[in-house]
Amino acid sequence: MDVLLPVTDLQALLAAGAPVVLLDVRWALGDAGGRDRYRAGHVPGAVFVDLDTELAAPPSPALGRHPLPAPADLEAAARRWGVRDGVPVVVYDDGPALAAARAWWLLRWGGVADVRILDGGWAAWAAAGGARATGDDAAAGPGDVRLTPGSLPVVDADDVARLASPGAGGAPSAGVVLDARAGERFRGEVEQVDPRAGHVPGAVSAPTAANVGPDGRFLARDVLAQRFSALGADGSRPVAVYCGSGVTAAHEIAALAVAGVEAALYPGSWSQWSSDPDRPAATGA
Repeated sequence: MDVLLPVTDLQALLAAGAPVVLLDVRWALGDAGGRDRYRAGHVPGAVFVDLDTELAAPPSPALGRHPLPAPADLEAAARRWGVRDGVPVVVYDDGPALAAARAWWLLRWGGVADVRILDGGWAAWAAAGGARATGDDAAAGPGDVRLTPGSLPVVDADDVARLASPGAGGAPSAGVVLDARAGERFRGEVEQVDPRAGHVPGAVSAPTAANVGPDGRFLARDVLAQRFSALGADGSRPVAVYCGSGVTAAHEIAALAVAGVEAALYPGSWSQWSSDPDRPAATGA
């Protein structure tokens, strides 16, 4: 199943009157203005999705800042959005899909087969002259989707530690663990959100910003494949991804999927790992 949907393809779907569920996931860390931006302008028919309350369970040191929502809660939210069995879903945010990918990942994890990310998001839609709606749009009708979690792989802290640890006698690690945060956070130079600075020992720095071009669209498949292969994530060993709280790591997983590499999400991510004093933290490149 394709991960991305070009703006022109969405325009064609809507012009043809094809059934599609549109989810607007405007969100950024520390920014509560997503709903206001949605009301100011969104793709006609799109429903606003609140990442903090609908795409995550309440935060805790034990589980991290954005734990996975309970399956029943996610299903209830998806039905509120109008998600229906057999109807394609398209998710977007302001542009590079750092938030929208969380909705993509959760719905795919829940077993929804046809979920795609609008490549370039609202910025690309607006630049292409797409129609604009304002205010609050209601879902096209109550959804009937039934979610069955487990369609995408998940790992926990112990799995991450095992995958990142070097093998005996200098052998390669059992897997590849990618850290999707900005390089300065990986290196431990700054940390303004989580309890400790640094990264999981053995993890590889792979900032999500390098998955997209200046226009906010994902890089081409072969370019992404070359990027991840250079980082050791070529599909020959298991791949796991984490970030600060499991949100932008979903973007990395989407980019890996575009490149043809399956990867598991560590939902607790650094926010969970760094809250456990028994977990080591590495710094530097």
